[in-house]
Amino acid sequence: MSDEVASAPESSAPESSAPEPTEAAPIAPEPASELETTATPAVIELTEVALEALLFVAEKPLSRREIAALAGTDRETVDARLGDLEVSLADRGIRLLIDGDRVELATAAEGGALVARYIGADAVRLSPASLETLAIVAYRQPVTKSAVERIRGVDSDYTIRTLLHRRFVVELGRSEAPGRPFLYGTGFEFLERFGLTSLDELPPLDVDVAARLAEEGGEPVTVPLFPTDEPMAGHPEESTR
Repeated sequence: MSDEVASAPESSAPESSAPEPTEAAPIAPEPASELETTATPAVIELTEVALEALLFVAEKPLSRREIAALAGTDRETVDARLGDLEVSLADRGIRLLIDGDRVELATAAEGGALVARYIGADAVRLSPASLETLAIVAYRQPVTKSAVERIRGVDSDYTIRTLLHRRFVVELGRSEAPGRPFLYGTGFEFLERFGLTSLDELPPLDVDVAARLAEEGGEPVTVPLFPTDEPMAGHPEESTR
């Protein structure tokens, strides 16, 4: 009897070690690969049509980086499609506005009168003070309020706040000067109002006026003044003030 009892554990030992080869058998790469494929967004071909549709539904100007991220493509492709779209829209009722890194669709200046009549924008007029301030900001940006006031010779707080409210002027950041005052520049509403697609289309300033702005502004002139004899589009009677 004792021999039978002693032999029992010896016979059971090999049985307990038998499952070891089967424990290394499970292979589970498939669930991991499924997670990887679902976590990576699919690349969308950035065609000219797709880009136009994206900019049409966008509620704000989009940067090239945002467009590239949405399509899963690179900046070079975005720049190429933007160039194609700008050419395609050159003779149509919609224009591609470019302001630094940001882009947006807007109505063409040629249709401005009819569009303005429809939306009632022709009733909105800028005062001489607003036009003067806007001109200084447009050519001198980035510029502080104190620089604008030195050039105009009068307090411009209310005028700048009005232009900010109408989105003709936007805050670009803060100056490194003591107190770190806000730096102002023009927004997309300014380009749309005067029928411009970029700041490069601003008409040149008189040499004396440009020199005065350079002396009084305090911040470097960043707007290139290309030679042109044409006045600002949109509302020429306002641009001469």
